[in-house]
Amino acid sequence: MTIPTTASGHRGLQLEQNLIFENNTPGMTAVDLPAAPQVKDRLGDMKNTQPIGLPGLSEPDVVRHYTRLSQKNYSIDSGFYPLGSCTMKHNPRLNEKMARLPGFADIHPFQPVSTIQGALELIDTCASWLKNLTGMAAVAMSPAAGAHGELCGLMCIKSAHEANGQGHRKTILVPESAHGTNPATAALCGYAVESIPANAEGRVDVAALKAHLRPEIAAVMITNPNTCGLFERDCIDIAKAVHDAGAYFYMDGANYNAIVGRLRIADLGVDAMHINLHKTFSTPHGGGGPGAGPTVLSDKLAPFAPVPMVISDGKAFKVEEHAGHGTAKQSYGRMKGYHGQFGVFVRAVSYMMAMGVDGLRQASGDAVLNANYLLARLSEELTPAFEGPCMHEAVFDDRFLKGTGISTLDLAKALIDEGVHPPTMYFPLVVHGALLMEPTETESKATLDGFINSVLHLARKAKSGTAEAEFKAAPMLAPRRRLDETKAARKPILRWVAPAKEPAKQAAE
Repeated sequence: MTIPTTASGHRGLQLEQNLIFENNTPGMTAVDLPAAPQVKDRLGDMKNTQPIGLPGLSEPDVVRHYTRLSQKNYSIDSGFYPLGSCTMKHNPRLNEKMARLPGFADIHPFQPVSTIQGALELIDTCASWLKNLTGMAAVAMSPAAGAHGELCGLMCIKSAHEANGQGHRKTILVPESAHGTNPATAALCGYAVESIPANAEGRVDVAALKAHLRPEIAAVMITNPNTCGLFERDCIDIAKAVHDAGAYFYMDGANYNAIVGRLRIADLGVDAMHINLHKTFSTPHGGGGPGAGPTVLSDKLAPFAPVPMVISDGKAFKVEEHAGHGTAKQSYGRMKGYHGQFGVFVRAVSYMMAMGVDGLRQASGDAVLNANYLLARLSEELTPAFEGPCMHEAVFDDRFLKGTGISTLDLAKALIDEGVHPPTMYFPLVVHGALLMEPTETESKATLDGFINSVLHLARKAKSGTAEAEFKAAPMLAPRRRLDETKAARKPILRWVAPAKEPAKQAAE
């Protein structure tokens, strides 16, 4: 049976939604405003002579438009996100309530320090939690997000080398299994980048890494757990080799949610690691923010941490704003205004204090358990990219689709018709046709079983050899059908332009 076409364009309660500019009724307004007073025109030839382009709408029109738009938006409040490497999880509403308390939400960084002692204490409390959990000597709280934290760590490394007469070290080693931001950050910091291959297990090729160590190497940047969702179990051996070569060990902490509370980063020999508070310790993640990327530092790098620094004399808190003074005597300087993303600190402290160390440990364990449950169940039809258990995310390749004419993208589009947000596709790049799935610790077994059933159903349909056309047409039940994503990326339409009016037809002569 084909889906009926309606005169309205609506499909039941799934209402067809025009752009708000297309709903314009000239002269309509939702509010009554007094006439603007007559003032002397000082705009000269800059005076606007055309309508400004805002649509005329009544209040019900505006409310209904944005309500319907929100109903078309997929969110963590409406469904499960299996996106790998993004940690799209439910965030407790308690933490949002704490971040909105007037004493936290209404302060300003230019206030006198004496009036924000509570805020400074909260930043110090957050820093203490991070140092205790990682075993590191210090933490820079100002980095705005993960990649910013990476830059902070490398700036500390660069400063330490220069202070030790090792400024000739100009190269960073980055394994294939590391996050893509790592080589970008190293290049931004002025370093040359050398890639280290992964072994057949999806981990760092230790022999290849050691072969690259030489006096020009400043540091190695390793993501652990790595982009393939696997724990880099040779970290201690790698750290020793790197330190023996006079270099530093930077660890990307974007996947820290898989190991928090279960090991101390310092015990791996790490010198610096950023922590994505907005992934690991609660804050709505995605869409560009908000975020925070505090960077924990070893005792060798701690003196070079950036300003501002929150410090305490045991009686009150103050802020060291300038490098070259007091506690910040060897600081490399300022990399961000103010004291980091304060609202994210509030959420993180609320989360950590509510969970406790035992709760954080359970959360990381549940994240790994959920990922391995997906790995085990989906392996009935899908092909895992690597043998053995995973950490917080499971990676599959496209071998199970071989000979079907169906791609990973087609499968992902078909999942939309199942009411499921697609997982990460074609990443990590070292896996052909990758599907990367991260269930997080907040999803129930029932939710995971529903997702698994949909994926297995589609995998079996794809292998049946009778549904290629159906997959190529998917999604068919979404508000919009499949887009030309390449064209959308290369030629995006960023501005609505009113259609040209047809010229008036000339009357008959």
